Order: sequence, then C-alpha cells, then structure tokens
Amino acid sequence: MTVPIVIIGSGFAAYQLVKTVRRMDPTLPIQIFTADDGAEYNKPDLSHVFSKQQTATDLVIKSGESFADEHKITLHANTLIERVEPQTKQVVANGRYYPYSKLVFATGAKAFVPPMHGNAVAEVLTLNSLIEYQSAENQLSLAKRVLVIGGGLIGVEIAMDLANGGKGVTVVEPNTHLLANLIPEFVAVPLENQLQQQGVHLALCNSVQAVNRINQTLAVTLNDGREYLVDAVISAAGLRANTKPAAEAGIDVGKGIAVDQRLQTSVKDVFALGDCAEIQGRMMPYLQPIVLSANVLAKQLLGQEAQLVLPPMMIKVKTPTYPIQLSGGFEPTSSWHVHITPSGMVAKAENLSKQLTGFVVTGDQVTQAFPLLRELSQSAT
Repeated sequence: MTVPIVIIGSGFAAYQLVKTVRRMDPTLPIQIFTADDGAEYNKPDLSHVFSKQQTATDLVIKSGESFADEHKITLHANTLIERVEPQTKQVVANGRYYPYSKLVFATGAKAFVPPMHGNAVAEVLTLNSLIEYQSAENQLSLAKRVLVIGGGLIGVEIAMDLANGGKGVTVVEPNTHLLANLIPEFVAVPLENQLQQQGVHLALCNSVQAVNRINQTLAVTLNDGREYLVDAVISAAGLRANTKPAAEAGIDVGKGIAVDQRLQTSVKDVFALGDCAEIQGRMMPYLQPIVLSANVLAKQLLGQEAQLVLPPMMIKVKTPTYPIQLSGGFEPTSSWHVHITPSGMVAKAENLSKQLTGFVVTGDQVTQAFPLLRELSQSAT
C-alpha cells in the first residue's frame, strides 16, 4: 500500500494544493487532518458578510465530506495533531500513529490580539476563520456600535463593511494613517475621508489599553485616555503564523515556518505553504502567492522539479466605495508621479534610476491596474 501524503490544515492553501495535485494525479493517496469540520469556503468573503447580511452557513461552498468525496481524499475532521515525528515520518492524532511519505503544513495563521487589560479582554472577537465568524455572528448582528483594532488591510475592509451594514464603527490604529505598510499617506487620506463620510470614526496614533464590561456595554479605553462605549470589539491587528507544531518537531521557524523556493522546510520531505509559510524570509498571506506555491508544491509532491518564482503581485483592497489596487513597493527615496482625477488616482513610484518599482490606483482609476502591472513586470526582468 502506498504511504499517503499528509496535509495538516483545511484552509484555502490546503485545498488549493489538493485540487492542483488531483489535476495531475487522480489516485495519489492524500490524508488531511484539520481541527474543524473541513468545510470549503472563500475566506476573503468574511470581509463582506455585514453589508451582505450573510451567515456563516451562507459562506460554505462545500462540506468537508463532499470535498473529500469529490477529490478522493481521506479527511480527518475535528482532529488535532498532537505531534509530528519527522524521524519516523509519522504524525500522531488521538494517540494513533499515521505514516506519511511527504508532509505538508498548511496550518494557517491566527489573528493577533494586542496586549491589553480589563475584565472583558476575553470578549475581544477575531474574524480570521469561518468558525470564528460563526461564534461571533449573533453578537455582531445585534451590535450597533463596533470598535475595530487595527487599520491595516483586514481592519479597513471590515470597518467599511460594518459601516455599509449600518453599524457605527470606530477604528483604532497606532500609525499616523491607515494601510501604513501598504500605501503612502497621500493615497491613504482620500480613503480615510471616504470612511469618515460613511460615519466611521478614526482614532489614529492610538492603541487600546483596556476593555471592560459595564452591564451590557463594553467600555474601551485608549492610550490617550479617551473612552468608547461599544457593543463589540474586533481585533484585526495582523496575523501570527501557526508554527508551534513545526517548531516542536524541530523544524526551523521564524515569523513563519521557514521554506525555500521549493516550499521545503529544514527537514526532508516536509513542506509548508499558505499563511504559515515564510518563503525565503517573506510572509505573503495573499491568494496569488498561495496559488503559485500550490502549483510548485504539487509538482514536488509528485517527484517533479519546480521552484517558486514570484512575479509582481496585485493586492486588492476590498473597500467598495473607495477601491484600491497596488503592486510592487516604494522606499522613502522613491519619487512619485501622481495623476489625480475627480474619480480616483494613479500613483507610480520610481527609484533613483527612474525605474518603476510600484504603483497604487484608486477609485475609477483601478482600470489602469493591469497595464501598470505588465509595465512593472517588464521593469522587474
């Protein structure tokens, strides 16, 4: 009997890998171990649930059982991996040993909750998975006032969606502007104006110090002493890769599980992809690098040689009333060429050699994104 490939996790990365392998080999034995029920769903849809008034059930594309049947895999749902033993090429779950020929960590990441104090810290919600949304949806559906911790990509998308869903929203962000790690301030300001026009209150250069329950209300105290009374608090302050099972198995980890261009970890026949993987020192929790990684890893699992080459990638900020798309990067020494219209903006970053290094397009100007991406790709070669 052929020893199976074992995948730990059942998120987008794991299932993208399964689909890619199955296109190449319909019979290779695959076992998936997941702590949840293994349902397939589109995780990016979590940032639109409030305006669309969707329940967790609405987001399910396919049950875990249906996915397993369709792709001819063995699904171990609601099963925690107790440990990984690379020396004997086995994983242990519920006291039972399962051998593997190759092992893939697709363990994802957890939402980060910044340190704070108060008697209601445990009530701070995170929305990084279908299960988390399912456990929070009743409270959030009833909430009229919501405070979001974090003004990065996820925090901004959730805040706009909450506002579009008719809720009063406050965003607390330690930086001087939103999306500080992605876009320059002159691009962030129109986004901030749009959110404020929708009734979103921005508490920039701030952080949450305490969350306390007072009867039916949560009192949130910021570092500048201001207090907000809300019905729910959501932390969207970033992600932390789930590296613990890999680290306990003696596999090299940094911010994520360290892998090379073949998605190989520091241990032979053990791989990682998705939000848990640190690819040559970089964390890339976006769909495009995950799809490309799955293509490379599928070939590796089938004994073919392949290496991950990442082209300039498009990042779309899912803020419908002020859409933003960007790619590449910029430095403090970058020079910007900006074209502003009443309906949007095109901003191109150039290095000291006048070479295009990145761009941001907003509003109706997002139609310029793909021509600029082609130009950026040509500049990178």
